[in-house]
Amino acid sequence: MRVCREVGAFGVGTVLNAKTARSQLLGGIVMGIGMGLMEETQLDSRSARFITQEPADAHVPVSPDVPDIDAIFVPERDPYVNAVGAKGLGEIGITGTAAAPANAIHHATGRRIRELPLTLDNVLATSFSPP
Repeated sequence: MRVCREVGAFGVGTVLNAKTARSQLLGGIVMGIGMGLMEETQLDSRSARFITQEPADAHVPVSPDVPDIDAIFVPERDPYVNAVGAKGLGEIGITGTAAAPANAIHHATGRRIRELPLTLDNVLATSFSPP
């Protein structure tokens, strides 16, 4: 599985610094791609503890894994957040990013995958349910 292109549109309130705000959104999108396609947490069924605890076990996207990405700011005025109307952008880019490939797989194959990461094994193991 791979993502060829990713576009995200985000309502972020008042943008104070467009360059750093865009970088935060792009970073969140890359993290979402990693969450959806690569990162896997394995649980020991006997002890209910995570087996994958070491950073060396984590599969995260690197430069060749990152597709063409675009982040769009949706104009939004939110006077209730704070006096400036600015919002935190730390993780907002990840929102919906892992779900987008799952929906693309569903539209292409008719198979709804509800487990991450989205792998070919998961697609083949999931029963077919027509849309």
